[in-house]
Amino acid sequence: MTETITVRGFLGGDVRLVTTDRGLPIATFRLASTPRRFDRERQTWVDGETNWYSVACFRSLAQNAHATLGKGDPVVVTGRLKVRRWENEHGQRGTAVDIDADGVGHDLTFGTGSFVRLGTGPGEGARGGADRASGEGPGEGPAGSDGGAEPSGEEAASAGGPGAEGASGDSAAASAWDAAAAGEREPAPF
Repeated sequence: MTETITVRGFLGGDVRLVTTDRGLPIATFRLASTPRRFDRERQTWVDGETNWYSVACFRSLAQNAHATLGKGDPVVVTGRLKVRRWENEHGQRGTAVDIDADGVGHDLTFGTGSFVRLGTGPGEGARGGADRASGEGPGEGPAGSDGGAEPSGEEAASAGGPGAEGASGDSAAASAWDAAAAGEREPAPF
């Protein structure tokens, strides 16, 4: 039985991208989700307790999330929920809540966005990536381009295993490495 979950929240840090020995891109980030309710007595909004999730993205979703998302961005994540218990070398125990993402996108409740489809046909290549620093408004494209945004200039970090940057100590990355090593992820249908 697979449990699918959709969570709205904010990125707690930048997206970390690593590549396995087999060439599988994996992006991880922490997602903070804080419920809010309106307190009628005080006539104000009240924040509840923040829930933290470790999110792992694979393949093109990993590359696109790394190129598009940054710390503090409001996002909506849909994926498979994994709750697991952990214990460290000092005997401390806890519970980790991970999401293997099927989809990630900006939460348009907080602003606008524009979508750039990447080329997928033979010889077509990518027409461009997201440029977080461009400051373009909705419907505006970069000057002199073919309609896609210019690449952000950030290169994907290439790593040879779980000891790579951002992978150690991150529960989503750890479960992602386990899944990739065990071959649990099926190829994307497109």
